[in-house]
Amino acid sequence: MILPIRRYGDPVLRKEAQEITSNTPELQTLIDNMFETMKNADGVGLAAPQIGESIRLFVVDVRHYEEDYQEKTGEPFPDAWKECMVFINPEIIAESDEESEFEEGCLSVPDIHEMVTRPSKISLQYLDRHFTPQKMEVDKLMARVIQHEHDHLDGILFLDHMSAFKRRMLQRKLRDIQRGVLETKYPMAKLSA
Repeated sequence: MILPIRRYGDPVLRKEAQEITSNTPELQTLIDNMFETMKNADGVGLAAPQIGESIRLFVVDVRHYEEDYQEKTGEPFPDAWKECMVFINPEIIAESDEESEFEEGCLSVPDIHEMVTRPSKISLQYLDRHFTPQKMEVDKLMARVIQHEHDHLDGILFLDHMSAFKRRMLQRKLRDIQRGVLETKYPMAKLSA
């Protein structure tokens, strides 16, 4: 089922999400719905708060970047990235000192794309879809996507990584997003109280 995505200004996007304590059929259905919602919106990642669930869960699918990745890096696309990935209760345990800048956007903040600087490489631990503990070290595109989605679990938006000046420049667009004065090809939820 395709779920409506919460927009900038919705309080759920600013809450710290709660840990998931058990694997349930409802959780598995939610994961399936999140993948369907993300695919429908042409996203590469979707965090549970973006669909109104304040739990520590996000999904990632970067497969449609494979050709672009290979052209830009000259490297083969990592096999681990060729599948839909589920991250339950993820924790970033290490970050590189080296940083990279890249243009980011967000399904909850449509029509805004800005440069964001983040660590180039991270290590994380998490539970996969089957509640099996996993550890992963990633860099480049996957590191960026994971950090962006992980931020959602802590109530942080990519806008928070920009300068105050840049955010002021975007105020009109952000107000329009809050008011719903925009067209998206995917359903967006009305602001919750």
